[in-house]
Amino acid sequence: MTIEEKLATLISDVLKVQYDIQLDNVPVEIPRNTEFGDYATTVAMQLAKQLKRAPRQIAEELKPELEKTDWVETVEIAGPGYLNFRLKKDSLAEVITRVLDAGDKYGNNYSGKRQSILVEYVSANPTGDLHLGHARGAVWGDAICRLLKASNYDVLREYYINDAGAQMTNLGLSVYARYAQYFGRDVEIPEDGYMADDVKEIGERLAKELGDVWLDKEEGRTEFFKEQGYKEELKKIEEVLRDFRVEFDSWVSEQWLYDTGLVQDAIDRMNDLGVIYEQDGALWLQTTKWGDDKDRVLRKANGLLTYMTPDIANHLYKFDRGYTKLVNLWGADHHGYINRMKAALMAFGYERDDLEVDIIQMVHLVENGEEVKMSKRTGNAVTIRELIDDVGVDAARYFFVSRAVEAQMDFDLGLARSHSNENPIYYIQYAHARACGILDHAPEYHAPKSFSHLTSDKANVLLKLMDSFPDLVAEAAKLRAPNKIANFLMQLATAFHSYYAETKIVDEDDREGTNERVGLVLATKTVLHNALALIGVSAPEQM
Repeated sequence: MTIEEKLATLISDVLKVQYDIQLDNVPVEIPRNTEFGDYATTVAMQLAKQLKRAPRQIAEELKPELEKTDWVETVEIAGPGYLNFRLKKDSLAEVITRVLDAGDKYGNNYSGKRQSILVEYVSANPTGDLHLGHARGAVWGDAICRLLKASNYDVLREYYINDAGAQMTNLGLSVYARYAQYFGRDVEIPEDGYMADDVKEIGERLAKELGDVWLDKEEGRTEFFKEQGYKEELKKIEEVLRDFRVEFDSWVSEQWLYDTGLVQDAIDRMNDLGVIYEQDGALWLQTTKWGDDKDRVLRKANGLLTYMTPDIANHLYKFDRGYTKLVNLWGADHHGYINRMKAALMAFGYERDDLEVDIIQMVHLVENGEEVKMSKRTGNAVTIRELIDDVGVDAARYFFVSRAVEAQMDFDLGLARSHSNENPIYYIQYAHARACGILDHAPEYHAPKSFSHLTSDKANVLLKLMDSFPDLVAEAAKLRAPNKIANFLMQLATAFHSYYAETKIVDEDDREGTNERVGLVLATKTVLHNALALIGVSAPEQM
């Protein structure tokens, strides 16, 4: 139990005895100014209306009861009725024991209560390299899943492969065109085809491996080159995501949904529910019944299904596997698609909030104050692979989760490359490496019976930050906000560097104090490591 939780429980117990009031959410926070104490609560002001008396009077009645516990030093009343707590120093330092006992599990919590969540992210067409636009969603989705797992949610990470439809046919025609061009044939890439170097490389490799056997053979040709292009492109996607430390538990193919009959089954289910109708030769879903601005076409008059139809089947397949909450990460260009998909699922009886969508806003690469739009190598959009090679996985991942995903961001390449304290991830990782360096030359830590030497304000800041970490992880998981972890890391690193600057950790003339300070460094190192792991960033021991 964290100190904030202990205080909330203490206040709740006193309220029950004093006023016979059961308060489920007792507000406890760390004051920005340490002069006001270690923790504070506004509970007296919150109860003023209910108890029909002044907040300060309530605070005065609560104060003596709250001070009776043996781990609270003093309770002070401030302003209109704030209650500020100062804790006994050894009670604050108990977090060291909790951190070290839990080790790499510290921060894990049970707030998710095993709720089953399926998170779908990236899901780019397998028709070319993943670019910068996919990178932010990939890291954000992966970090969300790490947080959810640490908070006891039952999580599945899924990639929906858009491998059906015209774009895949165009991929096959594009690969064949490059194949034929290798032999000097004048075959043009389709107008909606793929011009990138990777498609050219696939076509030329097939030409070298197979010879000219497909030049004058039309039957099955497009399907063959489509399959070859698809395999190569999907393999590259898997490899670059793995190198980016982005993992998936499940890969679901759109074509597979067709092949297994799940798409037709979705249409049949909608027909049985009486929510579809035919008009002007097309098949429509009555999404306006559930808040959409207009009904949506499922099958066009030419007989072709719209993209929405297999997408409905895909979401039904998620629910059919037992997941009760669906989370999708979509690009900003999909914002208008959210309402219609929610409406479609509500037609099957699901609640509107059973599907939640996080929109990934655009990223602008910036260097020397100017936007970088094109790859120096290919002249096309910058790829994830190029970004990794340029700034490294750690910097890329940290920068992508350091800012709320609903806001556009400028990614400063020069700053990300920098090996200086101006670069936030360098500064944070250096804190971990510094802790490791201290411990390499420090005596072995032995858990003391009590803590009495960690009395400085800077030590207290570290202790309170570490104590708050499990609650922060739970909150970041609930809100799907890994940027909260990035912000916490900066706070913890700053507090540790500040503590180190004014404190002599190892003092041969103060063995007990040295032991407690070593414990504090060891706990700080552990929490830095665990927080970095939650956003998929390494914790180097040397820099």
